[in-house]
Amino acid sequence: MAKSYTKHQQNIIKRYYDNKDAIATQKLQENITELYLAEGKKRATIWKRIIGHLEKLEVPKAQIDHLVASDDATLVAKYLERLLAKQDK
Repeated sequence: MAKSYTKHQQNIIKRYYDNKDAIATQKLQENITELYLAEGKKRATIWKRIIGHLEKLEVPKAQIDHLVASDDATLVAKYLERLLAKQDK
């Protein structure tokens, strides 16, 4: 049985997919901030979320692996700055 969405629901879904990159970028920024303060198991959990957001932004796997191996929030923040600079061009 096919599920049909109302026009309102269709517009919400469309806006989500139109802004998917912006949403992933914002969540990544929030997680970088949390990463600066986190320790132990919480830090590992935040890294998992960061990896997910980087994948949504289509960052190459090798780059993600490098960032995770460094375990440095500053490095991730600098990479995000470069990524945003490329998007603005």
